[in-house]
Amino acid sequence: MATGRRPGAYVCGIDAAMDVIGGKWKVLILWALNERPCRFGELRRNLPGITEKVLASHLRELEADGIVHREEYEEVPPRVEYSLTALGVSLNTALAPLGAWGREHVLGAAEHARNAVHQVPGRA
Repeated sequence: MATGRRPGAYVCGIDAAMDVIGGKWKVLILWALNERPCRFGELRRNLPGITEKVLASHLRELEADGIVHREEYEEVPPRVEYSLTALGVSLNTALAPLGAWGREHVLGAAEHARNAVHQVPGRA
């Protein structure tokens, strides 16, 4: 893993991990690569709203940190695929409980609120 990404010492392990996955898109990139390797355009389609510049930058950072592997194929036209390294797979495994928490407490709470709005008062 790349060192010295941020000046100063980390306060704890979560601080160090957040430096690797920080930002809106990196965790979503990891999620998208969890199923199978993807080409750049495919990743961009799977992540609506991300710009090419941000995706390219985040992929470079994740590659430098040893989380993502970039495979170049000697073909015409050239083809590049991105996949998770063993370290990236272990990071996704570590993020799985966070995803479960979000589904239960954020998405579940939103679903519960939507259902409560649609109930007729006085009926169970």
